[in-house]
Amino acid sequence: MFAVMKTGGKQYKVQSGDTLRVERLAAEAGEKVQFNEILMLGGDNLTVGAPFVAGAAVQAEVIDQIKGDKVIHFVKRRRKHGSQRTKGHRQKLTLVRVTEILASGGGDSGMKAAIGSGSAPAAPVAAAPKAAKKAAAPKVAAAAAGGDDLKVLSGVGPALEKKLHDAGITTYAQIAAWTDADVEKFGELLSFKGRIEREGWIEQAKDLAAK
Repeated sequence: MFAVMKTGGKQYKVQSGDTLRVERLAAEAGEKVQFNEILMLGGDNLTVGAPFVAGAAVQAEVIDQIKGDKVIHFVKRRRKHGSQRTKGHRQKLTLVRVTEILASGGGDSGMKAAIGSGSAPAAPVAAAPKAAKKAAAPKVAAAAAGGDDLKVLSGVGPALEKKLHDAGITTYAQIAAWTDADVEKFGELLSFKGRIEREGWIEQAKDLAAK
């Protein structure tokens, strides 16, 4: 019996006893592993998967972790001030020996699945900051919803109002209470230096807050 299996993005036709080199697996020498993505089984009867043959598996023993032959990558740019670069690469591989081909029952064997060494998922780590941003967004919106319409102030449009909300300023009373230090601080923060005094925000905010 033979099988056509898939691992590391490549397909291999194997029989029991075959030794082959596959993309690096997360396994140590001497470990038993099982390949579960079987595309075809051949022998007395031919079985073709759709895409995989249900229950079929190829079991193998890890012989060693090795490296492939060195591949040289040479790039040269033909220009007046051209450049050239040479890079070498040796692919990390795993040497395995096929011990058995199972036509069925692969899912119940309990043997460790053959998984690539770079297959560990890292998505949850990257997703955490996005989740934090989404969680923080409603707080800003809620603060703005309970505040005043800062666009009433002279020179304040939607974009500047959003910057003020992001800085925690949502009411006329907050602006009316600004000190000289606050005016300096928010002038720098909003790239608005000197304009707060010229537009008279504090006086306007005091009048609006009193209404």
